[in-house]
Amino acid sequence: MFDQPVPAKTRRESFLRRPLPGIGKVILIGLGFVFIGLGVLGIFLPLLPTTPFLLLAATCFARSSQKFYQLLIASPVLGKYIKNYHEGNGIPVRVKIFAISVLWTSILFTTVFLFDSIAVRIILPVIALAVSIHIILIRKQKPKE
Repeated sequence: MFDQPVPAKTRRESFLRRPLPGIGKVILIGLGFVFIGLGVLGIFLPLLPTTPFLLLAATCFARSSQKFYQLLIASPVLGKYIKNYHEGNGIPVRVKIFAISVLWTSILFTTVFLFDSIAVRIILPVIALAVSIHIILIRKQKPKE
């Protein structure tokens, strides 16, 4: 019965398909919507990640509500983040350029006009540099044929 270990993918899939009863279900649905809200904010705020929050929302919904899970996955805007992640697709160069441009514009504006603290003026550009490197290192999306 326990002779061979269950493959990781099978364990993960069975975990995601196993619904939670009662209050656990309600909590996961609530968390799913919170994570969607944070993911949507991440589309507009460069330092807030979008995909991880949407993946968390998808996981919460997979365990609590197939209806909300399917709606999220089928969403023309939000579903593509999850789909691209699951399929291992990269990011289009155009999106990389836009993301890095918005990131640096907002960081420079914030450090020059909103904060007098030397620490903040040092930390924010360092964070922006790290995020920029991360974005650059993400694989480019292959053009569709």
